[in-house]
Amino acid sequence: MQVRRRYTLPLPDGSSLALGERTLVMGVVNVTPDSFSDGGRWQDPERAADRALTLEAAGADLLDIGGESTRPGADPVPVAEELRRVVPVLERLAGRVRAPLSVDTSRAVVARAALDAGAAMVNDVSGLRRDRALAGVVAESGAALVVMHSRGRSRDMYRDACYADVGAEVARELQASIAAAVAGGVDRSRIVVDPGLGFAKRAGQSWAALAALGRLAALDRPILVGPSRKSFLAGRQDGGPADRDWATAAAATAAVLEGAHVVRVHRLPEMRQVTEAADRCRAAHEAGRRALEGEAAEARAPVLVEVSRSV
Repeated sequence: MQVRRRYTLPLPDGSSLALGERTLVMGVVNVTPDSFSDGGRWQDPERAADRALTLEAAGADLLDIGGESTRPGADPVPVAEELRRVVPVLERLAGRVRAPLSVDTSRAVVARAALDAGAAMVNDVSGLRRDRALAGVVAESGAALVVMHSRGRSRDMYRDACYADVGAEVARELQASIAAAVAGGVDRSRIVVDPGLGFAKRAGQSWAALAALGRLAALDRPILVGPSRKSFLAGRQDGGPADRDWATAAAATAAVLEGAHVVRVHRLPEMRQVTEAADRCRAAHEAGRRALEGEAAEARAPVLVEVSRSV
């Protein structure tokens, strides 16, 4: 089990998020008709805002609002439509929630409107590959930025799911996204990385990325992981995304034990309970390791022997 570093993530209003002391839970609100998990349920802005408030009351530390489905095979939506979906929800939530608001978008225009409407974070599933201007918008606003690993567009992402070493390649490509963000003016302290489970990764590759999560520690940035209800979790009797909550719980636990700072999920409060239990496991492990290190240091300490000489 990796030692989880602690970070302070600055937000535009001058506040900050403490990452690492415990795992934070990001609740998902998909304002789309075709989301793989709950498409169409929260299209109405009032219903979407109510859903976000429910998630916060159930224990969400952050709220992620998305207006364009990024499921495999999805077609892009027009910018105007993405704006129409997300901005009214953010406007309804601004000032009503304590949890920082995140907008799930890869477009600079949408990010700017969302930040103006109250978002404090941009969650870019393309890792700045889709729209490099997004970095400048984030830098200007002082928002936090999540860069996720992926390859290709949603429509054909599996075409690029070819890896010799999943963990090494994900880390290397995320490092390139960090460099692009910094080159665009984003302060490094505001960047979070996401290995992109399910994005340009077949099932075995997603499991490999999760197992190799500790390798992202070398990037020295907080880690967000989004396993929730994704197809790589499907079991032998899979009935669809809604039947994958138990598998999501297992993947979220593994993510926490491997060093994730934030998990992105659809279901609360159950997943909050999962992360709290995993955090207690981490705490017990770290306490045990400190005790062993103390014993080892004591064993290595030089022993001073006083020798008296008689003349």
